Amino acid sequence: MTARPPLPPFDEESARRKVQAAEDAWNTRDPERVALAYTPDAVWRNRDDFITGRAAIIDFLARKWKRELDYALRKELWSFGGNRISVRFQYEWHDAEGRTWRSYGNELWQFDGHGLMSRREASINDVAILPEERRIYGPRPESEYGNALPIR
Repeated sequence: MTARPPLPPFDEESARRKVQAAEDAWNTRDPERVALAYTPDAVWRNRDDFITGRAAIIDFLARKWKRELDYALRKELWSFGGNRISVRFQYEWHDAEGRTWRSYGNELWQFDGHGLMSRREASINDVAILPEERRIYGPRPESEYGNALPIR
């Protein structure tokens, strides 16, 4: 099995790097690339979806990004300890009908010794916004690395 550094146990710097790597991967909107960060038997709860395994993760993400158009995400480290990290996040997108959304959430992550995520618990709420209220576009600019997420 290929290791995905940084590896647990996490310190603040390695936890921040892990969070940024996750944000960067999700912003590619490439389900297969994102799924490589998870164990083959990873267990997810995403809202009311319960998902097990990489193939199911790929299928879920492909459906998600067909529905959530122009998806752009920001994650922020909330806490860490041992092989666990918690994050808060927000992402923005629009649907096929042209409605614009900001989705707020929290995730709990658990990693194996190779740095692959074995468990992901996500709670997410969607808020309708006007298109001109959108403030997240694409991947985070290089100069923003490490800045706090402006969650409102």
